[in-house]
Amino acid sequence: MKNKYFGTDGIRGTVNKGNITGEKFFKFGLASGTFFKNQKKKKQIAIIAKDTRLSGYTLEPALVSGLVSGGMHVFTLGPLPTNGLAMLTKSMKANMGIMITASHNPYYDNGLKLFGPDGMKLSDNIEKKIEKLIDAKNTKQLTNPKLLGRVKRLEDGNDKYINILKQNFPKNFNLKGLKIVLDCANGACYKAAPKLLKSLGAKVISIGVEPNGLNINSKCGSTHPNKIKLAVKKYNAHLGIAFDGDADRVIMSDEKGKIINGDQIIAMLAKRWKTKKILKGGVIGTLMSNYGLERFLKDQNIKFFRSKVGDRYVKEKMKKMNFNLGGEQSGHIILGKFATTGDGLLVALEVLFSLRKIRKASKLLSVFKPLPQVLVNINVKDKEIINKSNCLDAIKKAKKIMSNHGRILVRKSGTEPKVRIMAESHNKILISKCIKLIKKTIK
Repeated sequence: MKNKYFGTDGIRGTVNKGNITGEKFFKFGLASGTFFKNQKKKKQIAIIAKDTRLSGYTLEPALVSGLVSGGMHVFTLGPLPTNGLAMLTKSMKANMGIMITASHNPYYDNGLKLFGPDGMKLSDNIEKKIEKLIDAKNTKQLTNPKLLGRVKRLEDGNDKYINILKQNFPKNFNLKGLKIVLDCANGACYKAAPKLLKSLGAKVISIGVEPNGLNINSKCGSTHPNKIKLAVKKYNAHLGIAFDGDADRVIMSDEKGKIINGDQIIAMLAKRWKTKKILKGGVIGTLMSNYGLERFLKDQNIKFFRSKVGDRYVKEKMKKMNFNLGGEQSGHIILGKFATTGDGLLVALEVLFSLRKIRKASKLLSVFKPLPQVLVNINVKDKEIINKSNCLDAIKKAKKIMSNHGRILVRKSGTEPKVRIMAESHNKILISKCIKLIKKTIK
């Protein structure tokens, strides 16, 4: 049975509609606080970070109110990347962490991502337990007035996060002589990313660092990589790095202006980690991972398995199989040696650690030849349309047409009201034919 509130990556939707209201966020805070408060800890602590959406100013107070009403003490950190929140949840020994964000979505959406005391995203089982508390009569969850939580703002969240990232690399690691263009998507890393790379000696050209509450992900960041591509060529930079709104994704551009997606970054890291004997087990990709990546890893004698789409499912499979590298084509990449969830800044540092010697991103990051892949997103009122008989028949027919020439995947978006169709093959005519067939049925 699917979750009532939680999707593939937390709770998400349009602000002031459905689940994304102050009233609901009070309930989310009270319910999640009640669940995590039951751990045997002297202090009951929740920490909250957010991206730069205007709606954060509406939703954060409601969330805080719910948490303190249940007896949780709350530290608010302000704008901070998602994995920064995850890392600090663990290092501060908090009961839980909450990131207020809609990730790569437009400004008019918002939501939240929950993390346990281990800095991990929650399992489906825990989410279901919290959903029961959300729908329960909350008078039982409200605490005695003497036991209400307290709230404190911490101003050094970004500095703490930067220090944790640096500790994963040698003390003499520096980026002197490298020119890097950053696109921070007017989002959560607009402070941390430039500050981090400048502190390591890089010459940094920053774009997407002027958030106004409405311009997050707007024609910038990892979902609009053309901007970083043009900037790299304009400034003759060694590398371009583009993040999404909460900086858990990263897409790059080499010095020639070629876009480098998550699959290529994963391939480079897997090859390097195997050589350095850092790679543990193999690599976890998703149903969306390019078949070219799978073939490359096989040639390198590196194990490769696919999970459902969503970095939470990637991490769960990594943990189950004891692998330490996994991720998605979209740029969600989990470095299990260092982090519990996707972290664009951490991945960027790992790439830059190799680039400081090679100096040519085109040589470092063009690791395999991808199979031509086309992704089509269709806006729908009801995502369950793909389970209707006529749509299932169309998908079956398309897969039969594609047969042994490639791959077809049709899935519901876990974060938006969309159906996503992916087709990959060396035969572009077949790709077009199969997508048209499915698209026509859905529309």
